[in-house]
Amino acid sequence: MNKYKAVIFDMDGVLVDTEQFYAQRREEFFSSHNIPIHHMRHSDFIGGNMREIWSQILGVDFDHEEAEVLQAAYLELKDKKPLPYKELLFPDVKDVLESLRADKFKIGLASSSAMQEIEEMLDIHGLRPYFESILSGNDLKATKPHPEIYQLSMKALEVKAEETLIIEDSEKGITAGKAAGATVWAIKDTRFGMDQSAADAWFPDLTAVKEALEGTQ
Repeated sequence: MNKYKAVIFDMDGVLVDTEQFYAQRREEFFSSHNIPIHHMRHSDFIGGNMREIWSQILGVDFDHEEAEVLQAAYLELKDKKPLPYKELLFPDVKDVLESLRADKFKIGLASSSAMQEIEEMLDIHGLRPYFESILSGNDLKATKPHPEIYQLSMKALEVKAEETLIIEDSEKGITAGKAAGATVWAIKDTRFGMDQSAADAWFPDLTAVKEALEGTQ
């Protein structure tokens, strides 16, 4: 019998290959506002929410009103240049979700993206029926690396931390999952220099995750 009863997925970089699009859109935004971000790592942006890192972008003594104006401008750009979710789904996602459902796992989604974006991705690809819990960190007081989103997801799925497997890619997400007490498997990053060392295991794709999970039964 498998020790895991639930599998909770991050979205960006795990279900959909969005990180390169995000990076290009950020570069465009900050360049147009003459704000240097050369001191930032790609991984500083991945897995969390822009609203929480303005102090890193602008400096610790940043002007909060300026940050609010920039945040609003960034959200406007996001509306003008939405993610092309139709083109970005990793090819093995549906097969993996179908297999997990057939094996009676509870399945959750816990993403730092806005709920509108999460729902758009799920509906475009017809994935919503697979998930028993769908949470957006954008709706919480603190998103990843804070563990709340995973704690709430486990509560919604009615499972304990030791019964939960989280699939992540970002440093912030891995930190959140481990802080929530769950096992965290990472999809290996080969492009953005993310430190994934805190994960419990690493896999090239979701198919490899599925095969490893079958091996724990």
